[in-house]
Amino acid sequence: MDTASFQRNEAMRANARDSFDTLVEIIWRLRQPDGCPWDREQTHASIARNMIEEAYEAVDCIEEGDVEHLREELGDVLMQVLLHAQIAADAGEFTIDDVARELNEKLIRRHPHVFGERAGAQQDGEVLDIWEQVKRTEREEKASRASDDGTDTPVRPEGLLDSVPKAFPALMQAQKVSKRAAKAGFEWDTVEDVWAQVASERAEYEAEALGSEARELEFGDMLFALVNVARKEGIDAEGALRASTAKFRRRWAAMEDAARDAGRAIEEYSTDELNVLWRQVKQTE
Repeated sequence: MDTASFQRNEAMRANARDSFDTLVEIIWRLRQPDGCPWDREQTHASIARNMIEEAYEAVDCIEEGDVEHLREELGDVLMQVLLHAQIAADAGEFTIDDVARELNEKLIRRHPHVFGERAGAQQDGEVLDIWEQVKRTEREEKASRASDDGTDTPVRPEGLLDSVPKAFPALMQAQKVSKRAAKAGFEWDTVEDVWAQVASERAEYEAEALGSEARELEFGDMLFALVNVARKEGIDAEGALRASTAKFRRRWAAMEDAARDAGRAIEEYSTDELNVLWRQVKQTE
């Protein structure tokens, strides 16, 4: 890097630090006794869902290619991070500095191919192998620390699936869980075997009584099997369903526009008429 580029980079970093420090101070101010009543009363639990909602709004911007609004939504996600950190600081749990320091350490630890003894790895596959090896070592060290905590209480080592968040969307969680189990050897040989499992799950589903809890559970098993088809074929199940839902919404909006142009409300159409509209919209895509 030449001198001019280095100086520009340093100036950008300084500006970023100033903006971030101001933001941290603003969040701190909102939580003070004479700050915002709403912000003061929040807890980790009371705003937990906000983190998910803001993250999904950012994802919407990414998928729409809306860079301007993405900047705003990323700010909303960052606000959630800082607010949780301030809530923790007020309770004497940790601070935003602790969050940043731990993240710095993790990034350096998980990138030995950049910062450490494995420098030089360039291929995606090699990098992923390094990443998995480091994470496996982290789990082992965490289990070791837990067993040496000085108490007589037995400590269950962290399981392979324990770190997959239960708050993930169902399809995403299913695919991550099944991927980890497959890496441990719990896997079908071929995608045809998985399709056979889908057929088996469908038969079990259809064998249960309509409206029963057992039928609902079997439906879930059928979906889980389908997620494994996606995984075997390298398809992101969550992304695929989101894309299909977006396509349906786009086509439905076009149907509403066509109905409006015809001077009718979409609710006035019969099922047969709606099917005709649907086919017309598909043909225009």
